[in-house]
Amino acid sequence: MLAIIPARGGSKRIPRKNIRPFGGRPMIHWPVAAALKSGLFDHVVVSTDDDEIAAVAAEAGALRPFVRPASLSDDHTPLRPVIKHAIAAAEEHYDRPVAFACCILATAAFLAVDDLRAGFDALSRPETDFAFAATHFPSPIQRALRRSAAGGVEMLNPEHRFTRSQDLEECFYDVGQFYWGARAPFMDDGLMYGHRSVPIMIPQNRARDIDTLEDWAEAELLLNFHRLSANNEEISSTPNLRMTNL
Repeated sequence: MLAIIPARGGSKRIPRKNIRPFGGRPMIHWPVAAALKSGLFDHVVVSTDDDEIAAVAAEAGALRPFVRPASLSDDHTPLRPVIKHAIAAAEEHYDRPVAFACCILATAAFLAVDDLRAGFDALSRPETDFAFAATHFPSPIQRALRRSAAGGVEMLNPEHRFTRSQDLEECFYDVGQFYWGARAPFMDDGLMYGHRSVPIMIPQNRARDIDTLEDWAEAELLLNFHRLSANNEEISSTPNLRMTNL
């Protein structure tokens, strides 16, 4: 059981974002902590080309049993080759085959332990190869607009111009938190988005893709909201300190 956290050192849009302070700790500490707390993994490893990132991840309890090669550390490297390299390198290092792997993104600050466990449970179904975190679009995508050639706007799906929202198919998207799978589907380039994949649905208030400084600022506001909500729940459940008595 292997958790793989890819974290290369050359992030351009938010320099050093994998170890940038977020909510009082380096960003990568959040997914490492969730992976360890889940109790699912024999090894939680970080796949990185960067010694500083490896050291910061180690502070949270992650291991670096191998070095990610430069050929898999540029801006254009897809995720799947990184996962395949990590599985093979971990098997060589630990001298044991990997049965299941979960790729957890280094910026998955809102990753929940229960979602990791739900993803693994989904793999127990014989018809399932992969499980990944997803959430619903906030608005019907069938009503999406785009710029027209004349400079105005037009509907992507004009046939739904007068369709009621409640009659439109509900759609969802990958939120970029984790990707569970058995060894063979990963190594054989199985389709992540196919009929053998299962979405693990999470609420929209825990779905944040952090790619820009604006994304980062919004995520910090959301973290403060979650912390405030958690504190209020703790106060309201404590005898003699219920919110109605404050």
